[in-house]
Amino acid sequence: MVCGRGILTVMKPQRILLIAGGRSGEHEVSLSSAEGVLEALPYDADVAVIAKDGRWLLGAAALDALDAGAAERGEHPFPPPLAWSDYDVAFPLLHGRWGEDGTIQGFFEMLGLPYVGADVTASAVCMDKDLSKRILREAGLPVVEWETLRKNEPVFVGLAPPFFVKPARAGSSVGIAKVERYADLKMALAEAFAYDDKVVIEQAVAGARELEVALLGNVRAEASVVGEVRYQAEFYDYDTKYTAGAAELDIPASLDPGTQETVQEMAVKAYRVLGVRGMARVDFFMDETGELYLNELNTIPGFTPFSMYPRLWQASGLAYPELLSRLVELALE
Repeated sequence: MVCGRGILTVMKPQRILLIAGGRSGEHEVSLSSAEGVLEALPYDADVAVIAKDGRWLLGAAALDALDAGAAERGEHPFPPPLAWSDYDVAFPLLHGRWGEDGTIQGFFEMLGLPYVGADVTASAVCMDKDLSKRILREAGLPVVEWETLRKNEPVFVGLAPPFFVKPARAGSSVGIAKVERYADLKMALAEAFAYDDKVVIEQAVAGARELEVALLGNVRAEASVVGEVRYQAEFYDYDTKYTAGAAELDIPASLDPGTQETVQEMAVKAYRVLGVRGMARVDFFMDETGELYLNELNTIPGFTPFSMYPRLWQASGLAYPELLSRLVELALE
């Protein structure tokens, strides 16, 4: 295991604000993550929920939204009537656009409120699959071949099928399609452009195994054991990710020690190159020959009971409540 935990000398937090929901296609997943965190967080906490219409729910209404699993409409415009100075740390659990892309992080910066996770720049870069791949490739890290298209540009794709068409700035496999023949490209692009005006087209990796490793830390990051995702679906799509039993998580993955160490070292390098702080889940492909390709860094990974990030740390000896406590400490640090 790659590790670098230092001694944290930070104040003990008195109250945490969890923020969940959001306007992205990952609204429901975000609420599920918040429900899991609220139950296990070893600090006093309040919850704020951003409804799908962009308005906020607070207090009992926010807790009702967690129970319901979704909130179509909110009650308060932004910024909501919160006594922000009453909170020591904000814990955003907003997956996807307007939460994981630096938007809410910029608001916290303006407030001077410590928050869990990556800062504005790292959040925005990691969210953009095109920009992050350019930076990782420049740093000498292996990434799959890809092309980028913007809405209303002429469509020319030089890659040969099969390839994946993805919104450049979305998560949880929302809007992704696997294209086996050029005839299906138009429909796949329409789906991806429904979520973003920038789309990446990534070459599929033949016989790929999907490996994931969790990172934790600020200047120096620790890496968990490496896990593997296995499933019967065509690819690791939204339903497979968030339907219990649809995917199998092998933790630790069946890898030789050298390969596991390489994955961990590459993940830590990517974390440092992209300037990530707090946490990230780093995803890799491994082809039939054992060649590794870094896919992406997720700066607000899922925290549902069956999400990979907390399970990887549990397998590495860090229980869920202690993991949450570490994340809060890192925010204060």
